[in-house]
Amino acid sequence: MWFSLFRSIDRFSLQKFKYVVNILRGIKVVDQHNKELVVDLLQSIVEIVTYGDKQDPMIFECFMECQVLAEFVRVLKISRNSRIEIPLLQYLSIMIQNLDSEHAIYYCFSNEYINNIIEHEFEFDRGDLAQYYVSFLRAVSSKLNRDTLCLLVKVNGDAVVSFPLYSEALKFAGHEEKMIQTAIRSLALNIYNVCDDMAYEYITTPPVSKYFSDLVLSLREQCLHLDVLFHVSEDACTDQKRKQLFLHADKIVDDLYYLKDILNIGEHHLNRLVTENLLSSLVFPILYPLLQLRKNNVSKLSAVTSLYLVSRLLQVIGGKGMINSVAAVILYPYIKSSVQDAVKDSTAVNNFANSFPEHLNVLENTLHLAPKYEEEESISCPQKNIFVKRSGISAFLFSENQNLLLASLFLLLIVAESKDLDCLLVPLIGLNTTHGVDENFFSRFMDQILNALVKVLASQAPFSALRKWHAGWFLRKLLIVRGKKFGDHNLQHFNTSYELSHQLLEKELDGCWFDHILDTLRNEWTNCRTVLEESFQYKDPYFMLELAVSKETTDDDTTTYSAWQMMVNAVKVFILHLQLKSYMLKGNMPEHLVPNKMLTPASGSGQIHASDVSSASFGSEVSLASGVPCRIAFSNAGIRDIYVIPVATGISGRLLLTEKHPFRSQRGVVLAIAPLAGLSPKIDKVHPTWLHLRIREFDPKFATIKIKGAHANMSNHGTDGKWTLGFQNAQACETARFLILKETGKQRSNVESLLSPLLDSDWPENVLNGHDE
Repeated sequence: MWFSLFRSIDRFSLQKFKYVVNILRGIKVVDQHNKELVVDLLQSIVEIVTYGDKQDPMIFECFMECQVLAEFVRVLKISRNSRIEIPLLQYLSIMIQNLDSEHAIYYCFSNEYINNIIEHEFEFDRGDLAQYYVSFLRAVSSKLNRDTLCLLVKVNGDAVVSFPLYSEALKFAGHEEKMIQTAIRSLALNIYNVCDDMAYEYITTPPVSKYFSDLVLSLREQCLHLDVLFHVSEDACTDQKRKQLFLHADKIVDDLYYLKDILNIGEHHLNRLVTENLLSSLVFPILYPLLQLRKNNVSKLSAVTSLYLVSRLLQVIGGKGMINSVAAVILYPYIKSSVQDAVKDSTAVNNFANSFPEHLNVLENTLHLAPKYEEEESISCPQKNIFVKRSGISAFLFSENQNLLLASLFLLLIVAESKDLDCLLVPLIGLNTTHGVDENFFSRFMDQILNALVKVLASQAPFSALRKWHAGWFLRKLLIVRGKKFGDHNLQHFNTSYELSHQLLEKELDGCWFDHILDTLRNEWTNCRTVLEESFQYKDPYFMLELAVSKETTDDDTTTYSAWQMMVNAVKVFILHLQLKSYMLKGNMPEHLVPNKMLTPASGSGQIHASDVSSASFGSEVSLASGVPCRIAFSNAGIRDIYVIPVATGISGRLLLTEKHPFRSQRGVVLAIAPLAGLSPKIDKVHPTWLHLRIREFDPKFATIKIKGAHANMSNHGTDGKWTLGFQNAQACETARFLILKETGKQRSNVESLLSPLLDSDWPENVLNGHDE
């Protein structure tokens, strides 16, 4: 034991360190024959130096006197196809990361040793060398501060002329490996956080500043690719394509957050450079053609993608320069000339976008010289004699395309709600202010916007419940501004929409999923309330793309899975109307579906006894008294003589297939169970003794649910099953069909009786006033 202890101490001694360094100095060439020896020597040096930095100052003194870092540089130069670069960079990274004393870090960065290693001509096409090299650069950047930065830059007079750590790192900015890209961005942020004025001047001056324009151009290419994926998903929507769309949108968001991190550093020149690149290369090329301010669509992006990208950019990056530039472009066609001049003067004074007055001049020339668009139409506010041209943002707000309506309105709200909005632009958009109709965008168009949103709520099949929920979110948001008040015209439309949702839910009582309506009501009530009350700051603009590529349910698809989706959508839409009506009446929405007891079966009607066939499970014994004898062919068991027993208890109903017990003549053993709802019994036209039953194979309890925000997307598309029962004669077949329909009717009546208070037209008023009988 004592021997091993002395060996451990000796391993990190000064004598051991000198011995290892002397061996390394004696090596003249590094090749395949001595590579392992050199690797062991480098490892020992790094371990002893790291130990000495914390425990023995004499070791690091020797490290400096012997100029060991110079030996690392020499090893790189004398290497002959030995591939010593990877272990050397790896051990150097470990050493730098573990050095704690400022004295040690200062020495390592001095004398150009680190710069010589950085500028060494590595052959990155071999193996994983690039990964280790970038890791080394990142380790160096993590130890930078204002005092050590000057050791890694080369200065001529008062200007930085070279910064190897930064310039060499940027060569890997577009590397195909995500891990390397992330490391380079982390390195860049480390550098930006410690730069002085001279270093910033170097970074923000061409050709080095090209990095920022390349970042934005790369982002622009990603936006174009996102639009391609969007069109592909729109034309042929599949789960895989939706996933690709989401992942690519997420990648764009990551890039935006990186730009946000750069802006958060707060350096004036850096912020100006990034903001101007974003505006000139991304934002304005998207907005000008989008708002018909240029005839040719230079960005080549669809309207939905463009609105999503600008909204997401404002939400992530924000800032006075970005918010006010976008706001002025959006509102420019609706601003009086006197206000336009004031906005231009304000932008020049506040410098929220240094080149923005120039952009406003371009807007003026474009608006005055561009030919009128043939598709422009006049629109008018209800009960107001105001007519404007459908151009700019209003062309989307009042588009027949509901996705464009919601997307453009979300962009407007982002601008209107921003704390960075310029004081001159606040009254122009007018969401939370009261100004003259001619000067206030929302005052001019509020009734029309509310009317368009109500039309979304009232839209008939095919429709998307998700779209209606988002429209409900916008309605509630605008009603808060309006003091929970609709105009008479819009209130009438909303009440009509409420009645339509009422009828849609009643229709589902005749559908094949009526037995799940009560559970769906309970489950979706909280979900809808969560969506409607979602904070504006946390609402994900991705809903714009999601709505455009989502499948809408239609009556053409007769599968029970499609019927399930239609039932859930009908319940969601009805709940939405109930909650909005509650909000308009009392200013709040019930936290729970009140009264909860009305959706729960009474104890007598829903009670299940052990002796009752309703409690039967697979393999249990039941009475055959109410059964009808028949035959069925199983794929694995051949033809079997069975009894069919339909039974409804409360709001539950099942069909039992039982086989006579071998020893008890009045008892049977359950072979199979199916839900009563959805059986749709039909007698075969050719063989009147055959009864066809449709079996719901899709089970909501075991469905795979993918949740995006408040949207659940079922991916378990089970095909419907089918049973064919053969009876002794046509009368027995008709009797079985009658019993199934009778029990199904009992089950439906029980569900309907529990729903009846909710379907009462006065339910919201009764509940909110406490009359919940």
